[in-house]
Amino acid sequence: MIDRDALRERIAGKRDDVVELTRSLIRMPTVNPPGEGYEDCARHLGERLARRGFEVVYERAHGAVGDSDRHPRWNVVARHEGRDPGPTVHFNGHIDVVAVGSGWTVDPFAAEVIDGRIYGRGSCDMKGGLAAAVIAVEALLEAAPDLPGAIEISGTADEESGGYGGVAYLAERGYFSKPRVDHVIIPEPLNKDRVCLGHRGVWWAELETFGRQAHGSMPFLGDSAIRHMGAVLAAFEAELFPRLAAKRTDMPVVPDGARASTLNINSIHGGEAEGFDGLPAPLVADACRLILDRRFLIEEQLDTVKREVRDLLDRLARERDGFRYRLTDLFEVVPSMTTADDPVAQAVARAVEQVLSRPAEFVVSPGTYDQKHIDRIGRLPSCIAYGPGILDLAHQPDEYVAVDDLVDAAQVMGLAALGLLTGAST
Repeated sequence: MIDRDALRERIAGKRDDVVELTRSLIRMPTVNPPGEGYEDCARHLGERLARRGFEVVYERAHGAVGDSDRHPRWNVVARHEGRDPGPTVHFNGHIDVVAVGSGWTVDPFAAEVIDGRIYGRGSCDMKGGLAAAVIAVEALLEAAPDLPGAIEISGTADEESGGYGGVAYLAERGYFSKPRVDHVIIPEPLNKDRVCLGHRGVWWAELETFGRQAHGSMPFLGDSAIRHMGAVLAAFEAELFPRLAAKRTDMPVVPDGARASTLNINSIHGGEAEGFDGLPAPLVADACRLILDRRFLIEEQLDTVKREVRDLLDRLARERDGFRYRLTDLFEVVPSMTTADDPVAQAVARAVEQVLSRPAEFVVSPGTYDQKHIDRIGRLPSCIAYGPGILDLAHQPDEYVAVDDLVDAAQVMGLAALGLLTGAST
C-alpha cells in the first residue's frame, strides 16, 4: 500500500509543475462565447497525458449547440488502465472561460504570478482546478503504477453556456455512465475545504410583451409594450420576489442568501434602437423582451416554478387592457444533490481533513455546473465538485488562484483517488 504522507510529499514537490501547467492553460484564451481555441487547449492536455501513458481520444461535439467549423466544440478524454480490475475515478474539468469584461488591473491572459497568486481569466474557474487534478493523478501513478481500476481525466467544452457541447455530449455517448465510470470529481472553485454535493435548479425563459406602434408625440394612439413590461416588473416586485424570499431549503447551499429561491432579470430590451445620429426613434414600442433567470430549490417542482410566473402573467392579461405576452422556455435543469455518505463525497472529505487538519464542509452550489448532465444523462449519482479557488472570484476581474490552494487541492484529489481505487478509508 502506498504511504499517504509520501504521496502528499510527492505532490508538494510538484509545486512548480502545477504553477506552470495552470499558467499554460490560462494563456490559451478559450473564451465562450463564441468558443475560441478549444482544440488547441484540448490537445495541449491530451499530448501531456499521452506522454504519461494515458490513452487519449478527442471528441468533437458535431451538431451540438454552438458547434461550427469556425468554432468547433472539442473535448479530450484520457484514460489510464490499472493492471487489475477495479473502479474508475474520473476527473472532469471544463476548458472554456467567460468573457474578460472590464475592470482588470493585469493582463487577463498573461498568467502573472504575484504574491503567491496566479492571475488570469479562468485561473480560478477552473483551469487551476484542472491543472491540480492532472498533477494529482500524475503523482499518484508515479508513486503507485500498479493501482487497480482506472483513472480518467477530461477537458470539456461549453460548461459556461450549459455544457451541451461538452459533458452532455460525452454523457450521451456513455463516457459518464457505469460500467465505464464509477466516481466523478469536478474541480470547480468552491473553496478547498468544501465538498460540493450538487446545485440548485435553474429555469431560464424569455418573456415578451406586445403593443401597437404609434408616433411618439401621440402615445395615446398606440399601446406601449414597455409599459406592459413595467406592469410585469411591478407585479414581480410586489408579489413574486417576496414569495421567493420566504422559501428556504434544507440543501446546504452557499452563500446563505442562495438558500432561498431567487429570480434575476438578466436583461431587458424594448423599442427601436437609436439611429446613426444617436437620437431615439419617435415611436411607441410595439414589443419588449425580458430574460428571466429563476433558481429553485430541491423542495420545489419545476412545473410549479413555471406556473408561479405564468399565473401572474395570466392575471395581468385579465386585468390590464391590451396586455398580451409570450413566455418561451430557454433552459431548465432540476436540482441535483449527491448524498454526503456517497463514497466519492466521503473519500474527498477524509482527504480534506487529512490535508487541512479540519473537517470538510458539505455544501451545495448556488448555480449549476456539469454535474447536472452526469446525473440526468449519465445516471451516475457518485459525483461531487471539489477544487481550489475562492467561489466569489469566479467570473470577476482580476480573477486569481492561490498557489498554496493548488497544491493543497492536488493533495486532496490524489488522496481521494487513492482511497477510491483501493477501498481504503484512511
